[in-house]
Amino acid sequence: MFVRALYPGSFDPIHNGHLDIALRASRIFDEVVVAVFETPKKRLLFSTDERLDMVRKTFDGVDNIRVAKFSGFTVDYAKEVNAIVLVRGLRVFSDFEAEFRMGLANKKLAPEIETVSIMTDEKHVYLSSSTIREIAEYGGDVSSMTPAHVADALAQRFADLRANQNSPGYMYSLRD
Repeated sequence: MFVRALYPGSFDPIHNGHLDIALRASRIFDEVVVAVFETPKKRLLFSTDERLDMVRKTFDGVDNIRVAKFSGFTVDYAKEVNAIVLVRGLRVFSDFEAEFRMGLANKKLAPEIETVSIMTDEKHVYLSSSTIREIAEYGGDVSSMTPAHVADALAQRFADLRANQNSPGYMYSLRD
């Protein structure tokens, strides 16, 4: 039986923790669709097309990973692409609570779709897109946290924002 899994996220930006989860999922399932959510309820640094391009470059050459964009309910998109599994990554205990609630809601909406959570490698536990954005915003080196093309895109985006004296002003601060 062919098993397709869906790994959804905003990927703003994609980082090595996401990469780790997707590659490990690709060893478990026949195909993994890494799906970039078009309209998350959060402030985005990159457009959907920019995020999609970064994710595609990240998985270029991985035969059983396909990249796509989606909107609406994740389970509806999973049905659309014939995925029977949702892949979710877990880093810390607080992720478990949020993912547990989301998994139960998805199960209520689509009982035929299973959620599989994969714990990130311990070397990626501290990674989050918001942390990476903030480090990059203040000129920090994120090259060990993201693929090279993503680090370059972050540096360019923040250089452009600084040139226009515009900052996205993230809610969380590493300096606190």
